[in-house]
Amino acid sequence: MTVAQADRSVLLTTADPDPVGTINFDSPAPVILVCEHAGRAIPGRLGDLGISADVLNSHRGWDIGAEAVARDVASQLDAPLILQRYSRLVIDANRPPNSPFAIPTVSDNADIPGNRDLSEDDRQLRITSIFEPMNQRIDELFAASPRKAAFSIHSFTPELGGVERPWHAGFLSRKSIASSEALMNSVARGAPGMLMALNQPYRIEDDTDWFIPHHAETRNLPHCLIEIRNDQIQTPEGVAFWAGLLSDAITDLLETLP
Repeated sequence: MTVAQADRSVLLTTADPDPVGTINFDSPAPVILVCEHAGRAIPGRLGDLGISADVLNSHRGWDIGAEAVARDVASQLDAPLILQRYSRLVIDANRPPNSPFAIPTVSDNADIPGNRDLSEDDRQLRITSIFEPMNQRIDELFAASPRKAAFSIHSFTPELGGVERPWHAGFLSRKSIASSEALMNSVARGAPGMLMALNQPYRIEDDTDWFIPHHAETRNLPHCLIEIRNDQIQTPEGVAFWAGLLSDAITDLLETLP
């Protein structure tokens, strides 16, 4: 779906939310948190992308429960948090912006008609209007105060493409495995009996990930992309439980860093 012909140079209007939400921006805490799939907003000029509310509200449109967990962790740690308010179906803030994965035409067997046959100008408009402001805000946070670690908070669906995903949580990294292991072990101590895994249900790759390769790895910071199975964080009680586990785990890890 193309931008309204009346003004193809503008995607967001005053009726649309700011793409980036920032919590505790001025905090000098040594850790940065991000939640790239927090929101479900669609710019008014893109209509509904040709999808149903059920698709938008499912795991295809956002990471269910991730924003609530991220906000709670940021509050407990008094740490800065960056949130993306637009749906990952408009443009995925954790994908390289020019990759074919950034603006999907199909998501878990659901067609996204509004993403088909986009012109290069239309793709670039989504990048400059939605992706780049979040990326810039992350750079500003890193420049504002010394940071020792960076974490991204996500959630995943219990079943994808007919395949069950049994893990309660996954801890993703490729250059900071020790940090991911430390977080996983700390969470496991606080929640015995849960199934945890490294690099499940995804792996960090250059062509499918942005924050870890572009921001954390390039700065040589301890890091982890944390994936929580979303059926555990759909209630306030579940959110509070997981936010407590992660806050304790991150605090334990920070105490070991120079």
